[in-house]
Amino acid sequence: MKRLRLLLVDDHEVVRLGLRSLLNDEPDMEVVAEAGTAAEAVRLCRQFEPDVALLDVRLPDGSGIDACRIIRRSFPCQVLMLTSYADDDLVMDAINSGAAGYVLKQISVDELLRAIRAVGAGDAVLDPQITVRVLKRVRQLERSSSASAFHELSEREMQVLLLVAQGKSNAEIGKELHLSPTTVRNHVSAILSKLGLSNRIEAAIYAVRNHIEMFAPPD
Repeated sequence: MKRLRLLLVDDHEVVRLGLRSLLNDEPDMEVVAEAGTAAEAVRLCRQFEPDVALLDVRLPDGSGIDACRIIRRSFPCQVLMLTSYADDDLVMDAINSGAAGYVLKQISVDELLRAIRAVGAGDAVLDPQITVRVLKRVRQLERSSSASAFHELSEREMQVLLLVAQGKSNAEIGKELHLSPTTVRNHVSAILSKLGLSNRIEAAIYAVRNHIEMFAPPD
């Protein structure tokens, strides 16, 4: 049986001792090295070539997230963040830095072992306590990104674009918004110019892709 080679990175020796004792008892795991700093973690990754590094977020000489970024860029090693910090920004930073998992030290032994095995197999893992919060944060970021897609448009242009996305003609849009067809045509031209689009079809696709229904003001 191939054993997962593990690197433990935590500035608390007692934590490392407990983890080492726990993990070395597993037939498919082996702790090959331990580090108390980010710099030491990178050095030991180069020396021991572990399969998975368990990294704390906060280390004496810097961020475990920075160490994660270096490790993922430089070595064929997966990273599981194991920490006491459930801060949303830290979780997002860890994911963006290449961490395959983020779990809290409060999780059960069985959950930790499953997380390590999952990460070692190439899967991604998030602690159940923070999964909902992370998904909410992602949705907020998506909403913010979508809103910025329309920031150059006026309220009236947003109303017109929403109706364009619904497949309505200039005449139908004019009737619904009480505008003349010429005015609607001018609004459509302005929308295409501001968004850098070529035609109504591109405008409709752009509007749907960026969820215009969440942002368009009422008629």
